[in-house]
Amino acid sequence: MTLHHSLIAGLWIAFVAYWGIAAIDTRRRLGTRARWRDGGPRLGIALVTVLILLALRIPAVSRAARAVSPFAPDDGVLAGAVGVALCALGMGFAVWARIHIGRNWGLPMSRKAKPELVTTGPYALVRHPIYTGWLLAMVGSAAAQTAVWLLPLILLGAYFIYSARREERFMTERFPHDYPAYRRRTKMLVPFLL
Repeated sequence: MTLHHSLIAGLWIAFVAYWGIAAIDTRRRLGTRARWRDGGPRLGIALVTVLILLALRIPAVSRAARAVSPFAPDDGVLAGAVGVALCALGMGFAVWARIHIGRNWGLPMSRKAKPELVTTGPYALVRHPIYTGWLLAMVGSAAAQTAVWLLPLILLGAYFIYSARREERFMTERFPHDYPAYRRRTKMLVPFLL
């Protein structure tokens, strides 16, 4: 195992631990029915992602994934360094957004009691910086480790876009004057592009 593989694993462990601890201090959710209705896709995506990550920790699977992938990194120092940097940057961006949104944060598509419209900090760059950070971290992991990371990237990317669109409908209903203006001036996931 190379240094960049260990760094990526350490970053993900710290990131997931932070995310779990930070989830404790959030505003109360509205209703419980939505949680059960939306839980299936969340659980499925989380399970697939965890299984992929666990499989990558098995040396034989990791070697096989690198061998069959036409886009596998060469385990070079540059690819590893760029991957670790992108992973750390993505995680840092997501954490900044999570800290900035404070108690308004919730699971994707959850509705909070008394939500606030946050448009400053990382939310001035993109409307969904937490999703952006997670996706960038996965791109970095793929660059540093293996292209197999592209599978959870695609699955979570599709889920995040779906979640973002549902969340934006709710925010438009909740803030009918402010949210459309915010949406016009800020991109969804990638500053200046998307």
